[in-house]
Amino acid sequence: MNAVLAVKQYVSKMIEDSGPGMKVLLMDRETTGIVSMVYTQSEILQKEVYLFERLDSANREAMKHLKAICFLRPTKENVEFLIQELRRPKYSIYFIYFSNVISKSDVKSLAEADEQEVVAEVQEFYGDYIAVNPHVFSLNLLGCCQGRSWDPAQLSRTTQGLTALLLSLKKCPMIRYQLSSESAKRLAECVKQVITKEYELFDFRRTEVPPLLLILDRSDDAITPLLNQWTYQAMVHELLGINNNRIDLSRVPGISKDLREVVLSAENDEFYANNMYLNFAEIGSNIKNLMEDFQRRKPKEQQKLESIADMKAFVENYPQFKKMSGTVSKHVTVVGELSRLVGERNLLEVSEVEQELACQNDHSSALQNVRRLLQNPKVTEFDAARLVMLYALHYERHSSNSLPGLMTDLKNRGVSEKYRKLVSAIVEYGGKRVRGSDLFSPKDAVAITKQFLKGLKGVENVYTQHQPLLQETLDQLIKGKLKDSQYPYLGPNTLRDRPQDIIVFIIGGATYEEALTVYNLNRTNPGVRIVLGGTTIHNTKSKKIFW
Repeated sequence: MNAVLAVKQYVSKMIEDSGPGMKVLLMDRETTGIVSMVYTQSEILQKEVYLFERLDSANREAMKHLKAICFLRPTKENVEFLIQELRRPKYSIYFIYFSNVISKSDVKSLAEADEQEVVAEVQEFYGDYIAVNPHVFSLNLLGCCQGRSWDPAQLSRTTQGLTALLLSLKKCPMIRYQLSSESAKRLAECVKQVITKEYELFDFRRTEVPPLLLILDRSDDAITPLLNQWTYQAMVHELLGINNNRIDLSRVPGISKDLREVVLSAENDEFYANNMYLNFAEIGSNIKNLMEDFQRRKPKEQQKLESIADMKAFVENYPQFKKMSGTVSKHVTVVGELSRLVGERNLLEVSEVEQELACQNDHSSALQNVRRLLQNPKVTEFDAARLVMLYALHYERHSSNSLPGLMTDLKNRGVSEKYRKLVSAIVEYGGKRVRGSDLFSPKDAVAITKQFLKGLKGVENVYTQHQPLLQETLDQLIKGKLKDSQYPYLGPNTLRDRPQDIIVFIIGGATYEEALTVYNLNRTNPGVRIVLGGTTIHNTKSKKIFW
């Protein structure tokens, strides 16, 4: 189960099916992002695709010598744009691929518009989601619910994205959902309706153990997206923001023009692929090794070119050398900026207290540490509000709860009202009244022992004590111990065996900390394959955080 490979194979097949000759790739806003996650422009150029255009762009020139490959979401707007396009075709022939199920009536409308018979093919290729990592996908949707209910348009888009993922991975799953969430039940029902309606599409070869789709709600664990992160991919997203593999570095002091936006993709960047799940201390040391390796190679490349053989060797090695040079400067810049922000915002100290709030149960120590950091001028107003949000979630019903005092401290410190309002909003969203699980107290003696042993591991793990709730949920699921009373099946059938292929989807968004959890579970459980998805991938700057 590999989301990146699934989308990549769709794009490759589109290009191959159009045959030899020069081509234009016509996309919409969403499919442009979907394709850019799995292919670089230079890779597609090698496949004779010389032009990339948006279908909704008004000023496209007619180029009758080009074939058009159209990869589009099956929306009303796109169908209308295509009808206009086919009435006055700009290209010689059209290969049309929709990223999801298209209605018969829309296909009929397109056929009627194709008076010049330029359409060679209309197909459905189910790449209707953002493939972030092989085991992670997103729909790039923020604010999917209105209060406790789905926004209808977002529910429709989420159902489409999730069913497309299932079709692209060739899975017809049994479905379980989080009982405490009405939104999870609603999405489960919508996915089931599509599977029932499009039963021919979902008629895949039966496996001994059916695949399982588990639908969860972010509100059950509002803690995880609030924590600072210390592994490379998660840290970059938290402090700089990753948008379809692109990082905006334009605000970095003294940044050079060619590094204002960089791409971090594990598919095309070996250093990133090898380091994305390592912690910050290891990254620093690996960057140093990368630099030294680069320096060792550099003089050889810059020796005098005295013979034809020297010149030939230089030309052959130059692309590799240039690529390595780009990789070095990119990662040195990114890690340097992360390091600057950690120091500037006092994040080591902030993160230590966040971890204490998430993992320990010592109220007086936590309160004292939060108060101390609220007085520290280096701590930003958002980080100050975030600490109080964590305190509010953990000690919501504690007999000595001091939230009103902390709110006064925030106000006195000059923290703006928009951040202060987040404290009550987070409790409303993911507080005790809403949660279906107990986030903070270990469930039994085994869990208490585990927590105690974790505490003994020492200082190097003080910033990574926290485990997302997802870790425990999936662990129970893999062992066949996840309670039906909390996570019921949709419909009468249940799994008799332990699941092997698991798709877990979080309404309200997943995090890179959870992506790391899934990566590690896949590594340590042979025979189990898990793919994680969410309406978005969070950092604490997500505009509406999760609601």
